[in-house]
Amino acid sequence: MKRDHSPVLPGDGDTDYARYMRVDELLDLQRGPDQVICRDELLFQVVHQSTELWLKLAASELREAAARLDAGEPGAAELLLTRATLGVRLVTDQLEMFRHLSPADFQAMQPALGNGSGAESPGWRQVQAASRRLGRAFADHLAALGVDVSALPGTDAADPLHRLAEAMVEWDERVSSWRVRHYQVALRIGGHGPAGTPGSPATMLARLIDHRFFPELWQLRVGAAGPTPAAPRA
Repeated sequence: MKRDHSPVLPGDGDTDYARYMRVDELLDLQRGPDQVICRDELLFQVVHQSTELWLKLAASELREAAARLDAGEPGAAELLLTRATLGVRLVTDQLEMFRHLSPADFQAMQPALGNGSGAESPGWRQVQAASRRLGRAFADHLAALGVDVSALPGTDAADPLHRLAEAMVEWDERVSSWRVRHYQVALRIGGHGPAGTPGSPATMLARLIDHRFFPELWQLRVGAAGPTPAAPRA
């Protein structure tokens, strides 16, 4: 008997897949051939729009991780944070597409971008807020248990609290790697002067590379080397 694949979901699209994924709307979010001033605008928009989607997911996972930690579930929080971290890794990997965008083509599309900047990313702002929320939840959880953060290196590696702390360090590291790659891309195609050049956006990118959302966990790794300088705000 032949299976009926006729769509049953409401919405536009010839299939339920297209309707559930809202494919027609999704693929209509990029500037069309009659609008672009440079053909690589499609590449540029696809990378940035998909970045916003991954950041939306990462922020959602971070918020839920904080909520689970508030509920006394560090193991569940760790799993959610690991998912958020993978999202940032994928965001970093897709920056490789910009190897195919020349400085000349990027300059050609600048009028289409207006005054837009990656620093205005709403997804990244959500990730920043959610990361700080997770940091507060972690501190509150330690306080409720009567555990000082300095005691964490001595805990069992299989302990959920230890695993969560390691996942938080991994999150910071992945975010830093993304910033490094972003900085390199800005120098390669953006026409920006290197760090230290007055007025260059790359200067701010470079300053933020060493930022950590959870500096207290990194300080534990410094040990007797003394305090680390205060990192710039994200």
